[in-house]
Amino acid sequence: PMDHRPDERARAMATTTNGAMTTDDATTRRASERAEMYFLAHNVAKKHNIGTMARCCTAFGVKSLVLIGSRQFNTFGSHGADGHVHFEHFDSLEEAREKLKGERGCTQILGVEIVDDARAIESHPFTGNTAFIMGNEGHGMTEAQKAICDGFVYIPQYGPGTASLNVSVAASIVMHHFASWAGYEERSREGEKFIVAERPQRTRKRGEVGESPEQVRARRAAARALKEQETRGEDAIADADI
Repeated sequence: PMDHRPDERARAMATTTNGAMTTDDATTRRASERAEMYFLAHNVAKKHNIGTMARCCTAFGVKSLVLIGSRQFNTFGSHGADGHVHFEHFDSLEEAREKLKGERGCTQILGVEIVDDARAIESHPFTGNTAFIMGNEGHGMTEAQKAICDGFVYIPQYGPGTASLNVSVAASIVMHHFASWAGYEERSREGEKFIVAERPQRTRKRGEVGESPEQVRARRAAARALKEQETRGEDAIADADI
């Protein structure tokens, strides 16, 4: 399988006689440089795994951790890292796919599952902004989850002692591979640790994804429409009584 991210050798082969990069190669490089990563959390049984995934998200530069269904999540395991993560929420898998593909520019939604046509994660079958969705710790991915995917990746194993990995462990491996492919800039280090940024000011209740500005506007518009409908109904009743 081919790694779609251009490396130094590929760029050298793509140059013209005067050393200029070809249009196709420059386009591919720009796509890789701006590639964003999204992670979907849906039907995760052990709630503390969300906190651990949040910690991995900030470590590997995930653009958003997307919760589907419930807005609540357990921050246990994040060690405070959830404050550095951008969370989004969608009511359904179908809405998540529509928004990620349409508004976030995701070229693919990839399921992380051991299915027949899955590609090994180290083959880096990425083409741009990509969203990943994990299955349940015990049952794997549901048919509804698989239905929103454009393809699948899996993590090869080499030892005999387990059938699969913990969901947050698997997520961290996938995140690291995508970040490496996309060429994310490594975080600065100090001593034997990476430097942690100052915690952003919290704009939401801890352990809960707030509404987006668009969702707030839509909810208020619906409330106004309902109020106007009720007012018209009251007026109609009053007119009938006259």
